[in-house]
Amino acid sequence: MRANFDLNLLRIAVAVYDEQSVTRAALKLHMSQPSVSSALKRLRSSLADPLFLKTASAMTPTPRARSLVAEARDILARVEKGVLGEVPFDASADGVTLSIALSDVGEMVFLPRILERVKALAPRACVRSVSLPPAQLESALEAGEVDVAVGYFPDLRKSNFVQQRLFNHHFLCLLRANHRIRAERLTMEQFLDLEHAVVHAEGRSSEILEDYLRRRNIHRKVALHTPHFMSLPMIVARSDLVATVPHAIGLYWSGPGTKIRALRPPFDTPSIALRQHWHRRFQNDARNKWLRAIVRELFSSETDEWRVAPPN
Repeated sequence: MRANFDLNLLRIAVAVYDEQSVTRAALKLHMSQPSVSSALKRLRSSLADPLFLKTASAMTPTPRARSLVAEARDILARVEKGVLGEVPFDASADGVTLSIALSDVGEMVFLPRILERVKALAPRACVRSVSLPPAQLESALEAGEVDVAVGYFPDLRKSNFVQQRLFNHHFLCLLRANHRIRAERLTMEQFLDLEHAVVHAEGRSSEILEDYLRRRNIHRKVALHTPHFMSLPMIVARSDLVATVPHAIGLYWSGPGTKIRALRPPFDTPSIALRQHWHRRFQNDARNKWLRAIVRELFSSETDEWRVAPPN
């Protein structure tokens, strides 16, 4: 085929062949009749064949046109499927690993339900939870080494990243179940008088509370600094310390039969906006869209299993 051959002319040939009319072909292609006539003229010149002969009732194809249209249909179909069509994600394939960036709090909130849904839809898939510093996470999302980041990731605000809000969470306080304070909400005097266990984890949600307290000049008596959330239930259950934590894990730890009790803080706590994030490179990637749809379906303000606020 000539190097400068316009492949768009194939669509013209197929339309004229099917409609047996330049006018009807123009309507089908949403083009003007002169544009189709001009294109047909160029195609005739390029192939040195009249292609279609005008008779009393229709445009009759020549043998060259019949051969051309047969080949053109196959070419156009392959272009439509292989170039313009979206390559579907095969969730049933072996060796599929879905990588999700989560904090330790995020693992407790998101991972159980995501894993359950993925295994139901893609039994052979493997889910990988990762925790990375902000700069490494940006690079991993761009490279496709991490599919999505789910939770509180305030650093992923550059234009190369897309985000979707899932829901908002707040904070609550935890005390041991048999603590001398029996109220359902701490007073400010109690909050300031108690000793506190403060978590400085890799996740960024604790920064929201710390900034809130600092801006309001609220100073706690900190008896314990720890980088881990997971040790808090055991520590709080065996001490008089109070811990202020994201309310989803607080409600989980203070459920029936536990040794922890949840209370409202003496102030309206700041809100944690939880989102899923992905790189723009993968906006239309079938695999990425499949995973994002799962996350969005499972976690929203309407489906948030922790949306009921702690007791007043």
